[in-house]
Amino acid sequence: MKKILSFLMCLSLMAVILTFCGRKEPETVTDDLPVINLALRSGIYAEVIKQCIPQFEEENQIHCRFFELGEEELHSLVANDVGNTPGSYDLCMVDGSWMAEYTDNGVLADLSAMGFQLDDDIIPATTKICYYNGGTYLAPFYGNVTVLLYNRSIVKEAGYDAGGIGSLEDVLKICKEARQNGNYGFMYRGDSSNNFVVDFLPILLSHGGWGVDEENHPAVNTKEFREAMEFYLELIDTGKAESRDNLITAIANGASTMAVGWPGWYTPSENSSADYCALEGKVKDDSPSYNANVYGIWAIGIPANSAQKDVSVKLLSYLMDPKVQKESIMYGGVPCRYSSLRDEGVQKEFPQYEAVCKALESGIYRPIMAEWTSFYTILGEEMEHVIKGDKTVEDGLNEAQSRLEKLLEDEG
Repeated sequence: MKKILSFLMCLSLMAVILTFCGRKEPETVTDDLPVINLALRSGIYAEVIKQCIPQFEEENQIHCRFFELGEEELHSLVANDVGNTPGSYDLCMVDGSWMAEYTDNGVLADLSAMGFQLDDDIIPATTKICYYNGGTYLAPFYGNVTVLLYNRSIVKEAGYDAGGIGSLEDVLKICKEARQNGNYGFMYRGDSSNNFVVDFLPILLSHGGWGVDEENHPAVNTKEFREAMEFYLELIDTGKAESRDNLITAIANGASTMAVGWPGWYTPSENSSADYCALEGKVKDDSPSYNANVYGIWAIGIPANSAQKDVSVKLLSYLMDPKVQKESIMYGGVPCRYSSLRDEGVQKEFPQYEAVCKALESGIYRPIMAEWTSFYTILGEEMEHVIKGDKTVEDGLNEAQSRLEKLLEDEG
């Protein structure tokens, strides 16, 4: 019995480690077909591509080998592979916030030089980071964007429906009432600097603020940022910090009320206990409305050092085809195409895509700057000090501003 228990504990530990790392080892290729290597973001994002691939493999008599990687590992492995000839990967997924770093370092190939162009069916705002120096370097594949994830029953008990949540003031009111009734209100992810920042950005945008100005200079110790931070502290006081999976579970089972979520996390159905809607970008009903939905879009590109660009661009074109994009929805895909998201059949079966389309139309990419990883790390550290009460809002934001200015001065 002790041996069995030890074995089961080992299996559980291995599962935890694999989940934490977000990595799956590529399968062994046993046939004699040509092979191309795909570096993908693990989870639903990779699964959607894997489900779409078989027809392409059969038609082109080629084998696609998948490297499923966690976010940070994907970022660093593709970036660090730039010096290899030939490169290790022939197609890769890219987060928009990496674009400046990748283009500065010559990581990506110019897709337009290979005959690939983005078409008008793709939601225009999602293509903002796809261009560089007149060329096309990325295609927006998976339309991840922040949404307001909520428990339907709790929101209804507070006298609201999704269409009635028009402002942050409504969100706070619902969460306070839920807390008084014995549930958690607003949950947030407090497990990394990146999550501290990203969860907060829709609140900041709704207050008319942003982390940088038009020249990408730090803009943290501003009136808008302070007001947003003070509101955020009041909001998260109704709930608590949790990991992503625990957060989703808590909202689905009614233990918690709301959180900033992503379509890639949760796919509601007509009978689901949880749902999501686009954020309106308003503090109060009579406040100005801002674009407040933050992109986490997973784009696809081709590494500049790929030795198989011809077949890679053919695969990229296949994955971005309107028909393939629409079919990807059945696997959990979130296209950035109007023809997919506004299709009557799609909206009838998956009504949440109306909210996703709205959020994608008014979405904003995180600052496109090579220093973004270091930037959000510093900002997240100072936000954590404020949230834990170790610093006042004023002191924390002033310290963040100073550190960020020094970061960009040193990097510049």
